[in-house]
Amino acid sequence: MASPKKTEPAAPAPTPTGSSVSMADLARELGVSMTTISRALSDHHSIGPAMKQKVLRLAKKYNYQPNRLASALRKGKSKLLGIVVPYIEGRFFPSVVHGIETAASKAGYNVIICQSNEDMAQERRNLESLLSAQVAGILVSLARTTNDFRHFDKLRNRGLPLVFFDRVIEGDAVNAVVLDDREGGYLSTRHLLQQGRRRIAHLAGPQHLNIYKNRRQGYFDALREAGLPEDENLVVYNDMAQEQGAEALRQLLALPNPPDGLFAAGDYAALGALQEAQRQGLRVPEDLAITGFSNETFTLVSRPTITTVDQRCEEMGQAAVRLLLEMIDNGGEGFSPRQVVLRPELVVRGSSTPGDDDDTHVAVRNPADKFVGSPAA
Repeated sequence: MASPKKTEPAAPAPTPTGSSVSMADLARELGVSMTTISRALSDHHSIGPAMKQKVLRLAKKYNYQPNRLASALRKGKSKLLGIVVPYIEGRFFPSVVHGIETAASKAGYNVIICQSNEDMAQERRNLESLLSAQVAGILVSLARTTNDFRHFDKLRNRGLPLVFFDRVIEGDAVNAVVLDDREGGYLSTRHLLQQGRRRIAHLAGPQHLNIYKNRRQGYFDALREAGLPEDENLVVYNDMAQEQGAEALRQLLALPNPPDGLFAAGDYAALGALQEAQRQGLRVPEDLAITGFSNETFTLVSRPTITTVDQRCEEMGQAAVRLLLEMIDNGGEGFSPRQVVLRPELVVRGSSTPGDDDDTHVAVRNPADKFVGSPAA
């Protein structure tokens, strides 16, 4: 007859330590429910002093850290904000995101950052992911290919606070923070006119995006003010990439009467045009004065340095968070849509002004920002 197998005693549950300890561990050790632990930790009136002391002593013993996110989600009050940007490279969007994170952190919020990679389908997926994460509100800058806005209706129908920035859906019913891009285009073109340029070309971005449409309009505003015609032969449309800036300048220089000034709606296109001008033996700015838009970091190290428009990136991010938090605090009741418009700053450098390669000057026509809709709190 076989000997009976010895039954090994059950191993004791491992003692939780440090960041591994959970509310369930505390409840198990004290032989109470998780609800009791939760209420004791939040000093709920239904838990007696003796039990509260037991729970607090045990929590201190194991260095228990409560899961703030889970708690917030249980209460329906997430402390997360979602961000959707086209990309995170260069200077502009990383700086805006930094401004968002700074303002959000001061208000006790964390952020989840998503990239659409300039693709509308990815932008839709980003929004679905943020909805699943139960964020308290979402900040969006549109992808270049976004021309249908119905995927934002789902957010609005749920009452989720939504603020656009930089690339926005135009209209009075939208909460948005933007730069006055039309003013930026005007300032840049007027500066070229002040340098004696009379045949000024424009490298324009996709016109379904508000930023490029408004920059182009500012360019025309300055020409009309100077009594010059709007010549579409001097406007080249592209996606603002560096190589496209070079190709656009080749096209413009092939005209019977080529330009003596160039306003590019983006710094990468301006850089491409600058490099192409130099390849063709033109002197910048003597033969061709060039201005860009965005104040990318490389504009300070190119030769010559590039005149550009600063977009006040961090301020845009901070203003967007302030507007979003107003909506969250308001609970969506009686909140009138508002647009915050930041004033651009023209930074004058060597690509447009001879001998100005080492000095930076800032020209601002109207220094005060403005609000459209209800006044800011």
